[in-house]
Amino acid sequence: MNPTRCRSWRFLHPDLDAPEAFAGLGTAPTGGVSMAEGLASVRQAILLLLTTRPGERVMRPEYGCDLHRLIYSPNDNTTAGLALHYVRKALARWEPRVEVVKLDAGRDEADPGRLEIALEYRLRATRELDRLTFTVNLAGESA
Repeated sequence: MNPTRCRSWRFLHPDLDAPEAFAGLGTAPTGGVSMAEGLASVRQAILLLLTTRPGERVMRPEYGCDLHRLIYSPNDNTTAGLALHYVRKALARWEPRVEVVKLDAGRDEADPGRLEIALEYRLRATRELDRLTFTVNLAGESA
């Protein structure tokens, strides 16, 4: 097996993916478990990392990202800076497969209660680039 190959079970995140995307999730056309490979697998791992609060996983309590600490914070440059710090720290510790190329955060123009985080990263093994935009709801309401 090629050690640089990234592969994982495919999943959709209920807070980040549209409900219609869940149709047929879990099984491949052959009847087996649906798999994600390459950039899709790493993207899933990053989304899982950013949406997991430290302490949430019983067997790995340090795993996760502290973005939840920003709930009810003002949507200003200080909060954006903290978000960048939390994301960069989590990726450096838990996702060695990626190299952060660009990371930025700012107020979501459509909804001032949301902080938008833009991440551009490179997969170290293949040098492929990918971009991910992630939104944190600072108002504390469920999406």
